[in-house]
Amino acid sequence: MSTPDETPQPQQPGSPPPQPGNVPPAGNQHPQGSPPPQGYQPPQGYQPPSQPGQYSQPGQAQPGQAQPGSGQPAPGQPGFHFEMPTDGPRSFNDVMPQGGFSGMFKTQGLPTELKVSYFIWVISGLLGLLFGLIAFFAVIAAFAFAPGFAAIALILLLITLAVAAAQVVLAMKMKEGKEWARLALTILAGVSLLLAIFGAASGGGSGMGLGGNWFGFLVSAVAVVLMWLPNSQLWFKTVKGHA
Repeated sequence: MSTPDETPQPQQPGSPPPQPGNVPPAGNQHPQGSPPPQGYQPPQGYQPPSQPGQYSQPGQAQPGQAQPGSGQPAPGQPGFHFEMPTDGPRSFNDVMPQGGFSGMFKTQGLPTELKVSYFIWVISGLLGLLFGLIAFFAVIAAFAFAPGFAAIALILLLITLAVAAAQVVLAMKMKEGKEWARLALTILAGVSLLLAIFGAASGGGSGMGLGGNWFGFLVSAVAVVLMWLPNSQLWFKTVKGHA
């Protein structure tokens, strides 16, 4: 005689008969190492197991994956990606600073790293123009007794003056959040290295400009590093996102 709990339930019309091994355990929990039953639908957010017999819960990170919301990249993924700027100037007006040079020393909203880098570029550029103009008269006077040397020094001096003027303009565009200006300043640091080499080879005839000596190159190198620090990169991305 069977008890009420042992009374078999009537089978629904059209449903396949239950097969042994196809009935999931209570609570949709599967024994470790056993495959899921036929027709089993995983819950939303389920991640495939990395090893047999391992099932992850929704929202649980697998080994080698970053935890959502942690802000940390997954192992093996670099935290820095260089991308070519897409905000390049389209006309001469895009190259010139907005509002002219009246706001040259205003740095509201810039992170500390970019403020230091900006003032390095601007002050060194202005000093390069000042000392370059002074050296210009010395080079002109040198044509009287050493025309060959004076000609080489004059060419280097003119390039130095152009570099100094360009870095002031580019620094002001960098302050506006233009990534192309940051890349151009980085290239200028490489130009200053070449000028330091040629300036030393020619006897330092134009060594008073920023790009004409090793000290000027080291200063520009520090400014470049500050522009590419993580906090500075985050500021550029934020400005680009609001543009």
